[in-house]
Amino acid sequence: MLAAMPHSSVPPPPREPAARRDRGDACPGSLRLHTADDGALARIRIPAGVLTVSQARAVLDVARRLGDGALHLTSRGNVQLRGLGPDDGRELAGVLAEAGLLPSVRHERARNVVASPLCGLDGHGSADVQGWARELDALLCDCAAAAGLSGRFLFACDDGRGDVAGLEADVTLIASADAGAGAGALLCTGGAREALVVPAEHAARCALLAA
Repeated sequence: MLAAMPHSSVPPPPREPAARRDRGDACPGSLRLHTADDGALARIRIPAGVLTVSQARAVLDVARRLGDGALHLTSRGNVQLRGLGPDDGRELAGVLAEAGLLPSVRHERARNVVASPLCGLDGHGSADVQGWARELDALLCDCAAAAGLSGRFLFACDDGRGDVAGLEADVTLIASADAGAGAGALLCTGGAREALVVPAEHAARCALLAA
């Protein structure tokens, strides 16, 4: 099902492999809070950066009630809440669970998935990769082994325009209109200079296997 080929779409720049990191994983999450100078900090994973209206309202409301009232965006497309009290973790977790933003307690820090933000909206790109991001998130939350991924491990789904292909993600899917008959994605891992061609319908599953 997989075939090696040179990048033919928008390749990420060469870099050193970063999929496995030896230093301790101290990344905060929505359940594991980090103590900062301005109070506790929580990081909410939002795969592909997509929220429903009700979810956005829930996050903003809890930021105003428990934190500093602002939503701080991270480089991985997630949201940080700052200025939380030391005992606010339980209430925050309840709000996120009710809003559908905590589908798996064990995987909450591993759900780092970014996607081309304008895919499917402006007519550019080779494919709407939001579907890949949603499927990848669901598969990840259903995989026991994926719970052990570092909170820094990053998946990227690029629609072919190259906007997230250069983010140095650990696993990147790039939609490609010229990857060959029956294929729809280039799968890149770490700093590899070559990509694997994978069928679009198996792209999300292949990305998880590559992790």
